[in-house]
Amino acid sequence: MEPTMESTTDVPKIRTIRDFYAFEQHVRTCRSQRGLDMVPQWYEIPVFYFSNPNSVLGHGDLVVPPRGTLELDFELEIALMVGHEAIDLPADDSAMDCICAMTIYNDWSARDLQRQEMAVGLGPAKGKDFANAFGPRWVPIASLMDRYDQGRFDLVMTAEINGKEVSRGNANSMYWTWPQILAHASRDTKLMPGDVIGSGTVGTGCILELTPEKTGGWLQPGDRVSLFVERLGELQNSVGYPLPLPSRK
Repeated sequence: MEPTMESTTDVPKIRTIRDFYAFEQHVRTCRSQRGLDMVPQWYEIPVFYFSNPNSVLGHGDLVVPPRGTLELDFELEIALMVGHEAIDLPADDSAMDCICAMTIYNDWSARDLQRQEMAVGLGPAKGKDFANAFGPRWVPIASLMDRYDQGRFDLVMTAEINGKEVSRGNANSMYWTWPQILAHASRDTKLMPGDVIGSGTVGTGCILELTPEKTGGWLQPGDRVSLFVERLGELQNSVGYPLPLPSRK
């Protein structure tokens, strides 16, 4: 189900998903838990990966985990929608002119599958592409620019599991600015209406970073995850059971 859209803006259908890695706290904490320092290249370019536009979910939709995962996780993010074609954007505020709307993004993740893939040097792929949740609506970017300052949006972000708050951050804590992200995404290629640009996980915004010991474990069937972002609303999804293996005749 596509996310609902505010009647005041004409939001295109999701075409592609580029998810960035823009919050230093999240990256630094997750790496330190594995005994790793920050790589210098992280401070040189705002990196991203492509996710699956065919696995888009909306507010209230059931998340079906991939078969075999034991480490299902959420990710608290925001996302921008490209509304106008653009290429080789400058890394300044004028880059925002191509954006039409913003929403909450839950980049659902199977951490054990992701870890296996990335040990080979590629990915994430199957650890990520089963569920990309956006919603509850796309909010016109013009109505949020009063919270925009120095390339970032001042918006409180929180997450709850089964009604208990486990995460709290702010979108203004991004290391990379949105103009820098858009400039990198559009370098040598066209951004088109319907392209989605994700922020990456805000600091404290997932179980991997918080650790399962402090959150009650990885997500299980029946769990309810609610993401809240100031001015954007609440994106809620519940966890279902993996699909059964197809029968072989």
